[in-house]
Amino acid sequence: MTNPPDLPTGNAERTNRFVTVTLAEPIRRGEATIEQLTLRKPKSGELRGLSLRDILSSDITATMEIIPRISDPILIRDEVENLDAEDLAEIGGVIRGFFMTAAEKKAIELYIADHQPMT
Repeated sequence: MTNPPDLPTGNAERTNRFVTVTLAEPIRRGEATIEQLTLRKPKSGELRGLSLRDILSSDITATMEIIPRISDPILIRDEVENLDAEDLAEIGGVIRGFFMTAAEKKAIELYIADHQPMT
């Protein structure tokens, strides 16, 4: 049995365990500029101290707490707190996507296919 393909999300490129997000507003870190973040599907230990319900509902506090645990490069708290709202929403959606069941992914895939414009 094969897994359904990962669904694209805004400015994100997906693989099974990693998603690279192109930031709408890059992060300045000294002389460097971070234009992309790679997010890794979290392991159970990285969820410690967080509510799964908060993560699944894209709670801002939970999202901001988990970002440094799964991002490459690793963001510091100040960088996370200063993310552009568009980027935070994109990252939150990616994190939520890591927890989607195969049935949820299939349902979204079918919905998208049924609503493609006819040309």
